[in-house]
Amino acid sequence: MKCRTIRDIEVCNKRVLMRADFNVPLDDGHIIDDARIRAVDPNVHNLLARSSSVILCSHIGLQCGKRVPKLSLRPVALALEGVLGRKVTFVEDCLGPVAQLAADSMMPDEILLLENTRFYPGEQNNDSQMASGLAELADIFVNDAFGSAHRRHASIVGVAERIPAVAGLLLEQELEYLDGFLRAPMRPFVSILGGSKISDKIGLIESLLQRSDRVLIGGGMANTFFRAQGIDVGASLVEIDVLEEADGLLEIS
Repeated sequence: MKCRTIRDIEVCNKRVLMRADFNVPLDDGHIIDDARIRAVDPNVHNLLARSSSVILCSHIGLQCGKRVPKLSLRPVALALEGVLGRKVTFVEDCLGPVAQLAADSMMPDEILLLENTRFYPGEQNNDSQMASGLAELADIFVNDAFGSAHRRHASIVGVAERIPAVAGLLLEQELEYLDGFLRAPMRPFVSILGGSKISDKIGLIESLLQRSDRVLIGGGMANTFFRAQGIDVGASLVEIDVLEEADGLLEIS
C-alpha cells in the first residue's frame, strides 16, 4: 500500500500543517501517557531539517463545538517542548485572525501548536469554512493522525481537499503494517478493537470478519454488542441508533 509521504514533497521555506493525534489521557490537566506526543518526533525533525515551519493541530476529548478549558492542548505544547527539545508556540485558536497572524509570522525551523480542533462546531461535520480557514494557514498538509484518519472531519478531509496533502511517517508505517497483515495474515489471525463507538467502525468490523479467525471487541463499544444480545449494561454508553447493525455483525460472526 504505497502513498505519498513527506519524503516526496519539497518543503523548503513552506509552512506545513500537520494533523497529529494528541488525544492523550489527561488527569486534572496533567498528561498521563505521552506516547502519542513522542510519535510526532520523526516527522517534525524531518520537516524542520528541510527548512520548513511546522503547524500542528489535533483534537483531544469527545466534546463537540464548545470550549472545555480542561481539554485545552496547552499541556501538550509543554510536553512537545520536552520531546522535541525546542520551543513550541501555542495559540488559543485554530481559526481566525489570531491563528492566521501566528502562522504568517513563522520563520523556518519554528513550531506552532493550535488549540483543540473540536472546540469548533465545524470540525466534526467537515464544515467548508473551517476547512478553508485551516488550509489558509499553510502551504502543505500532512495527515499523521492514524487513529482519526477514518473520520470525515474538517482538519482531516477538508484541508486535504484544498492544499497539497501527503501522509506522515507514522501513518505510512501503520498502513504498511496493516497491509501486510491483511494481505497475508499469519494464522490464527485475531483482530482486537477498542474505543467508545462502533458507528464509525462498522465497515472496518465487516472487513475484519472476512479476514480474521476471531474478532475481539473491548472498550465502551462492547456495550452496544451486549445490548444487542439483550444483556443489561446499566448506565454504560450504548449507541442505540446502531443496535440493528450490531446485531447484524453478530449474525455474520
